[in-house]
Amino acid sequence: MTLTELRYIVAVARERHFGRAANSCFVSQPTLSVAVKKLEEELGVALFERAAGDVTVTPTGSLIIEQAQRVLEEVSVVKQLAEQGKDPLAGTLRLGVIYTIGPYLLPHLIPRLRELAPQMQLLLEENYTARLSEMLKQGEIDLAILAEPFHEGGISTQALYDEDFVVATPKGHPWEQLESIASGQLSEENVLLLSPGNCFRDQVLQTCSDLNRESMSVGSLQRTLQGSSLTTIRHMVAGGIGVTVLPATSVSAADERLLSVLPFAQPVPSRRVILAWRRNFPRHAAIEAVRQAILQSNLEPIHRLPAALVSQ
Repeated sequence: MTLTELRYIVAVARERHFGRAANSCFVSQPTLSVAVKKLEEELGVALFERAAGDVTVTPTGSLIIEQAQRVLEEVSVVKQLAEQGKDPLAGTLRLGVIYTIGPYLLPHLIPRLRELAPQMQLLLEENYTARLSEMLKQGEIDLAILAEPFHEGGISTQALYDEDFVVATPKGHPWEQLESIASGQLSEENVLLLSPGNCFRDQVLQTCSDLNRESMSVGSLQRTLQGSSLTTIRHMVAGGIGVTVLPATSVSAADERLLSVLPFAQPVPSRRVILAWRRNFPRHAAIEAVRQAILQSNLEPIHRLPAALVSQ
């Protein structure tokens, strides 16, 4: 039994497909399949039920794979402890960021982090919250910058800042004459949202509950439309298709030449941005360096929070 074989079975369980698992491990499918079969023969049990186009984990396999994941996490801790012994602010740090934060925070975070920890090499992963959560638990990344709500066993979190939402309309829209927009007014317009699976979409729908009504369908007067990214949505709004809700940090001076950006009326909807890491992650100095780099950046407009706002 080898660590490589354990990585392979964890990947197959995650992907439910030998081909995709092989790709994620950067090996050929035959290499991975032979290694998994060899481990099953060594253990004397089947870990997976194989069918055309489908792979299912057996009950015994589920227990073994859960333990394999713990072994891989502990191996990662050993490596991190060795790195920490050399210099906790040196070596590679793997940071995950959700799509609706990364493009706006990273240009401010990276220069400041280079000042605080010049020997730290930063590997970045942009993805959805669900995927970053899995990568965090599996030791594929060390830290993640996410938005609440977020609750996962074995993961510690620390609040970083709060960010208001704003409304964006095409230039010349009647709302330009208003000082602020009540969330209920969105039900009067075609509203562009991110595609399902993105946490910012869920936050907007939670804040503006009228957008969840069944009447908001393609055949109705008011519709919710979808875009693949905030950039795409901004271009669609500028083209006159509808209005949208954006996180305040995503709005730039360039956007305001094409869009009208308006504040919400009180209570202003917002999201809390957090830093998350595995509880056994040993490089505490690296965690603090990232936190300080964010808090000391010139990212605006955000509402900074005290360090005491920590949840375990």
